[in-house]
Amino acid sequence: MTDIDQEQDPETGEAAPGEAGTGATSSAGLRIGLVAHDSRKEALVGWVGRWHDALAPQEMTATGTTGQVVRDAYPDLAVHRLKSGPLGGDQQMGALIAEGRLDVLIFFMDPLTPMPHDVDVKALLRLAVLYDVPVACNPATADCIAAGFAVIGRRQAE
Repeated sequence: MTDIDQEQDPETGEAAPGEAGTGATSSAGLRIGLVAHDSRKEALVGWVGRWHDALAPQEMTATGTTGQVVRDAYPDLAVHRLKSGPLGGDQQMGALIAEGRLDVLIFFMDPLTPMPHDVDVKALLRLAVLYDVPVACNPATADCIAAGFAVIGRRQAE
């Protein structure tokens, strides 16, 4: 079974045990979603740089502009890009969560600027809560999550 063709409970249609939010990983490692509002992209790029070695073996997916900014700063990191957040990227990221194809969401949002796609942002966060996917909305929380998967990676290497 690939991480795209996941089994579902035939009665409920929910992802089978061992999927989203449970630490299930693809062959590449954890599946990490990266999203940042425009005013927070620099902070996300800085965070990725601090955790570069721990992120390198992970499978990263980002909304369009965020993914391009990360790729430009760290061309050696593989980052799959979705559409830009306001153009459907937030919804695509939510679909990955609902399908059990995302283990962690790093979402550096701007809490002070109104967003025209605010309903999409709320829907994305609601899905992360619903499917028990860890979410970091600031660098401090993202550091805690990254420290956890860095430890897991070291243990797997031993």
